[in-house]
Parts: sequence; structure tokens; C-alpha cells
Amino acid sequence: MTRTTTPRLRTLVLLLLATTGALLAGAGPAAAHAALTGSDPAQGVVVRQPPARVSLTFSEKVAVNDDSLRVLDPGGRAVQTGAPANVSGTTYAVRLKGGLGKGTYTVTYEVVSADSHPVAGAYTFSIGAPSRTVVPGTGPTVGGGVVGDLYQAGRYVSYAGFIALAGGAAFVLVCWRRGAGVRALQRLVVGGWLALTAGTLWLLLLRGSYTGSGKVADVFDLGLLGQVLQTKSGAALVSRLLLLAAAALFIAVLFGSYQRREEGAEKRDLTFGLGLGGVVVAAGLASSWAMAEHASVGLQPGIAMPVDVVHLLAVAAWLGGLTALLVALYRAPAETPVEAAAVRRFSQLAFGSVLVLVATGVYQSWRQLGSWSAFTDTRYGQLLLAKIALVAVMVGIASVSRRWTGRLADQGAEGEEGRRTEGSGREPVTAAKAAGQETAAADDSPRAAQLARQRAAVDAARRKRLRDGDAERFGLRRSVLAEAAVAVVLLAVTTALTQTEPGRTEQEARAATGSVTAPTNGTVSLNLPFDTGGANGKGVVALDLDPAHAGANELHLFVRTPGGQPFDVPEVRIALTLEARKIGPLTVSPEHITTGHWSADGVQIPMAGDWKVAVTVRTSDIDEVTVSKNAQIG
Repeated sequence: MTRTTTPRLRTLVLLLLATTGALLAGAGPAAAHAALTGSDPAQGVVVRQPPARVSLTFSEKVAVNDDSLRVLDPGGRAVQTGAPANVSGTTYAVRLKGGLGKGTYTVTYEVVSADSHPVAGAYTFSIGAPSRTVVPGTGPTVGGGVVGDLYQAGRYVSYAGFIALAGGAAFVLVCWRRGAGVRALQRLVVGGWLALTAGTLWLLLLRGSYTGSGKVADVFDLGLLGQVLQTKSGAALVSRLLLLAAAALFIAVLFGSYQRREEGAEKRDLTFGLGLGGVVVAAGLASSWAMAEHASVGLQPGIAMPVDVVHLLAVAAWLGGLTALLVALYRAPAETPVEAAAVRRFSQLAFGSVLVLVATGVYQSWRQLGSWSAFTDTRYGQLLLAKIALVAVMVGIASVSRRWTGRLADQGAEGEEGRRTEGSGREPVTAAKAAGQETAAADDSPRAAQLARQRAAVDAARRKRLRDGDAERFGLRRSVLAEAAVAVVLLAVTTALTQTEPGRTEQEARAATGSVTAPTNGTVSLNLPFDTGGANGKGVVALDLDPAHAGANELHLFVRTPGGQPFDVPEVRIALTLEARKIGPLTVSPEHITTGHWSADGVQIPMAGDWKVAVTVRTSDIDEVTVSKNAQIG
């Protein structure tokens, strides 16, 4: 590498690390991958009698412990008894103490979703009437803070290590077998193994604090570590460590006996064996992510997990191979430069990897988003759009690299041209130097050895300068470096994606509970004409619901004749049904106030939605009719 190139490369690497750090810092705490979709009592409601228990329903199964679900009275004292229990499906409940007084109670939850990410939150309900409460309205922060940042950094290092390990080894075996003897490529693959091993151990130590207290002091708590080892995420991390032991053996053979063997049938057999074993180990490492994260829960996990493994292997082959090519172009010694044929083989490998990425990425996008609107309405969709844009940029730069590859001259021809450039006058000088070396050797052997090393270094530098001066090779190096720069940012976005709640889950949770937290302050007014078929059986029911939001509401019902006069009827009944959520009918028995006027206070609407309001009017002992309309409440 020339003196001008080295500072530029270092500057670019520093800029890339800064960009990556900014992306990771901006990701924030891990978003909930299991979302709260329902509760009983519901958020914001006022119940007349103290409930016997509080239950929460999530979008997927979660892991709970003794403190996962807490209910606090207006003074901040815990009123739950016993540990939370899974009562049905994805619903978890905790029993409450008897004799609870009036006021506003706070429910806090802190659980771990099935895809290994912590989930926390809080909401309130009231008994009898709302009151002041000393408990803050936000739940505990898990997956955030210093521990959250350290955990995200560990995930990024793990992904980067896997890509360097698997992709670098694939580049050597598939594209450039001579690269097994290149020290720079050896350091790249071994560095990937070390990064993945260190990152996995780091995640294993952080896991207990990350999903629990969030305290740095708990990182080395052996009790927490023992609990982590009993979870699905802990098992995945341990299996990854065991597979890394097999990967260490693979590396020892690849850079040991394999690189020392001469080309022939025996080396081809060893190549096949290493390739087969490497694919098995790499697939196993990729499975350690698939079995514990997004792919393992939700729709079609039996299909999603193998697809996720193939997706990760394609990412490693493309980005890891690209990194190996960059190292080979910049750091390969002058006597073993990377050949044009190796670059062409990598170009073909990268093209196939991109096709696999597109196919598996389309499936993953459909599975995690579920709708076109989720691309722009959810954070997951926005990050996915950024990832797609970065991949498109990389493909565009790769097309430039392919053109440089096609124009790259064969290394042997390049070397021959370099020797012709030196001219025929070089040989006498070399002979004279050789004679001088022999004379020096006779006089002073250490001095001769030193001169020989100096001449060898000068000669290697000259050959490297000639090689790097080739316009095609220089252009290829620049385009590959640009690809690698985009790849670093792409990896940061991908890491953030794995920490973000899928768009499908976010939209489902928003539809179920989002409007409950932001009620409207309007009034729903309905006019329902009726005809019971009997004498004086016609009229109009006017119904007002105020403030028409989730929680307590005031209902007024007026019955009038067709001419608009107040009309007393023997009986009116009201039923509310949220058909989309299979809630109801919730019956309301209004109190007669005056002629043609009925009223009910504290009508409880458990959640926002498109509610069916049905009114039954009886005008005689045998004549009655039910009329209904839908109204958006909340």
C-alpha cells in the first residue's frame, strides 16, 4: 500500500466506524417484539367492584418470573399476590389482594418475548373513581441504558465476526485457494472467529441484566447466568460457542496442512471436505440466530427459520467475501497477488448471493410487515426501506467492479510486462549485486544476510508498485473499497432491524390498544328510527355517548314520536358489541329521568373500535323491535 493510500484508508475506516456508532446510538432501546394487545381490566376504565385478578394478553408467548407483573395502589404499594400464571394461550394473570379501596391503580409488566427481546410497559385503571397516584405512568426500562448499548454492540460484533469468518473462508475455498497462505487473509478469518467468540461470551454475560434489572453490576451475577442458560436464548448462545470450537478446527486445517499441500487430486479432495464441513458449521452458526429471534416466532416458523439461515449464509458469502477481496487487493504480498480469475469467481459468487438475498428478503419482508403501509408507518418498515436502498447502492457499485474485473489483465501477463519495462540493462546490475553479495558473504555473513533482506524488500516494493500502478487494478480496488464502506453501514442497519419490533406486530398492537391511550373528547350521537308494528309503534331513538372513548362514559337516550314529541315507552334496553374483537354484547340498563328521556352514568367501554350500538324498544306487552348502528368509539 502506498503512503497516500494508507492515510485515506484509515480515514475512511474511522468515518465508517463513526457512522456505525451513530446508527447504533440512534437505535435506542430494544423495541418490544411481543406487543400488549389486551388487558382486563382495560386501560383507563373505571370498575365498580375490585377485580379478583389482572390479566394481560400479548401478541405472542412471553417468559415471566415472579416480578414480571405488578399491580400498585394509588400510594405505590404492591397489591398482587403470588407469581403471574399463563391462564390461556398468550394471556397471563396475577391475583389481587382482597378489600382494595377506591382510586387509580397502576399495572406494570416486564417480560421477555419469544424472540428473546425484553418487553416492558405500564397502564392504569381505577376502582370506583379515578384518583391521584404517586406511581409514574411509564413502565420499567429494559433493554436500554448502558447495558442495552453494550448488548447492541455485542450483537454488531457477533454479526461482523460471523461475516468475516464464514465469508473469508468461503472466499479462500471457492475463489482463491492460494489465499490460504496469505497472512492478511489468515488474520481476517481468525479475527472473525475471535470477534464472534468474544461477542457471544459478552452477550451471554449481559443477557441476564439486559432482560432484567438493566444494572451493569449484574453482568457477572452467576445466579442470573444460570437462569439465562435455561432459556432459549441462552441455549442458542451456548450452541454457538460449541460450534465455534468446530470452526477453530476448520481454521487450523485450512491455514495449516491445506495451504501447504501442492495442487492435485489430494488437495481437491481436501477442498471438498473442507467445503462440506464449512457449510455445515456455518449453517449451524446461522441457526443459532434463527432459532432464538424473529424467525422462530410468528407466521410459518418452520419455513422462516431455514429461510433465515440461507439469508444469513448469503449475507456472509457476499459481504464477507467482499471484505476478503478488499484485504487481498490491498494487503496481498507482491509475490502472491490476487489473480483476475479469483476476482471473476468472486463476482459470480456475489451475484448468486444477491439473488438469494432478494428471494429470501421478499419472503421475510412479507412475513414481518404484512401490509404495504407498514413500510412507512412503522420503524421496522422504515429501517427495511433503508436496508433495501443500501443494497441497491451496493449492487450499483458492484456492477462497476464487474466492469473493472472484465478489464483486469492476467497477473502473469502483468508481471511479464513489468519485467520488460525494467529493460535488459537490469540483469548486469543484478549480477553485480549478486557478486557483491557473495563477496560480502565471504567477509561477513550477518552483513550479507542483512543486505539480502534489504534487497528483497526493495524488490518486493518495486513489484508491488508496478502491480498497484495498473489502472484496472487501481479502479477495482477503489470500487471494492466503496462497496465495503456501504456494507459497514448496511450491517449496522441490519443489526438495528433485529432489535426492532416487526411492522406486522406493531400494527396489530396499535389497532388493538393504540387508540385507548389517546381517547377522543367528542360525543357520539346516533338517530335510529324504529317501528314495532303495533299501535303507536313508530318513533325515533336519539342516543348520545359522551365523551365516547375507552373507559367511563355518560349515556343519554331520547325517544320521540315521528312528529318530534317526547315519547314514553314501557322499556328500552341497550347492548354494545365490538364484533372485530368478539367483545360483548355489553348490556346497559338506563334509568328513566323524565318523559322520553333515559340516562346511564359510568358506561364502561373496554377498548376503542367500531362498536355496534343496538337499542331494543318495547311499546306494548307484545310489540318490540331492535334497531342498531355502528359507531367509532375512541
